[in-house]
Amino acid sequence: AFVVPSNLLAVFNDTSPLILLAIGQMIVILTKCIDLSVAANLALTGMVVSLINIAAPGLPVIFIVLAMGFGTLLGMFNGILVWKLAIPPIVVTLGTMTIFRGIIFLLTEGKWVNSHEMSDSFKSVPRADFLGLPILSWIAIATVILFTIVMTRTSLGRAFYAAGGNPHAATYAGIN
Repeated sequence: AFVVPSNLLAVFNDTSPLILLAIGQMIVILTKCIDLSVAANLALTGMVVSLINIAAPGLPVIFIVLAMGFGTLLGMFNGILVWKLAIPPIVVTLGTMTIFRGIIFLLTEGKWVNSHEMSDSFKSVPRADFLGLPILSWIAIATVILFTIVMTRTSLGRAFYAAGGNPHAATYAGIN
């Protein structure tokens, strides 16, 4: 009785954020690296956006795009530390994971943020339906398709595979 279309859709929608995180982690792993701070990055960006929504519930919901930008900046910070300072990725991301978690604790003073504190328009965005699927599911599907094309049909995708498969050969081919 569990495997009915409505339950499968709910499970798919609930795992959509994990699908998005897994795509990014896949690319990092392809380059023979690891990112331990992914979940902490997600938690920090989600907490910041939630706290902004609680403080100013009248702000347009589009400010959620700022969360993606913020999360991207946090990830770029990791990348710059690994790239420019040549610190091993596991060390960088273990450190930033702890920093991100600490920032969350400081922002919230160790308290929970509950969904009843957020505006209804904010909570409804990922659950809004389009052609029978929630928007969040469509974003995951579109991202999987886009990254499949990028990783299999572009020189950028080949560069990720080359850098992870044989870093020395990739360097000689001009791929850093």
